[in-house]
Amino acid sequence: MGNVFVEATDVKIGRFIDTRFNLQDKEWGREQYQLEHIDGSIYWDLEKDLSDLSSTEGRHPMPSKLQLQQLFQQSGLTYEDTIYVYDQGGAPFAARAWWMLKYANFPKVYIVNGGFTALKEAGFTVSSEEPTFQSSTLTVEWNDAIYVNRQHVKNIVDGVIHAKLLDARAAIRYRGEHETIDKVAGHIPTAINFDWEQLKEGASLHFNDELLNVVDKSDDVVVYCGSGVTASPLYAILADAGYKNLKLYVGSFSDWINHYEVETGDNK
Repeated sequence: MGNVFVEATDVKIGRFIDTRFNLQDKEWGREQYQLEHIDGSIYWDLEKDLSDLSSTEGRHPMPSKLQLQQLFQQSGLTYEDTIYVYDQGGAPFAARAWWMLKYANFPKVYIVNGGFTALKEAGFTVSSEEPTFQSSTLTVEWNDAIYVNRQHVKNIVDGVIHAKLLDARAAIRYRGEHETIDKVAGHIPTAINFDWEQLKEGASLHFNDELLNVVDKSDDVVVYCGSGVTASPLYAILADAGYKNLKLYVGSFSDWINHYEVETGDNK
């Protein structure tokens, strides 16, 4: 694979971030962390750390740059660190944290394929003790090129900007046939679909050759989903496979529908 995902057996010395989470049981990840985690790892919560739920821009809105910088500094991270992010494996949460770290231009950040169980099976020590790290001071140079907001997406829809919108949700949600989460069914106009769950192989994520039929490596691609969470693993897999022109619409469909119309059916 490329430079995003790493197998547990290839993990070296570094900082660990535990991002286990369950969208149906929001305390589960923290409880699992308190029970046992990779020794020395800190815990980042999807909704408390990796989202700004006070914002109205979707269900898991983008934190501000200040909020992210404070998170990184309180975690004691530096640009010299090699950082390994894990979740329960085959989930989108480690990729969400990885993307936030890449947005802040951390150079050595990896998603552990297989998650916590794979690290444990590879022989890494587990602990129930929460470590403490001295706060760091960072001068962050943000990588704004990988983030887009609603206006940018509207410009794509209107043909002002040339790029492909890639919807990471299940096909029945994309087509507008079944919607149990958002108040409107369908997809952002012009978007094409690739369900991120097709990347799953057990507790790992791997490139699916069908992606080559959906987006070309020369395309400018903006990935989105329902709330910006499950778009993250699709973005990460594309980055790992060598796609260079990638952006993430964190607000995603749940932000878009509060302002603009949608389409239903398929775009081929």
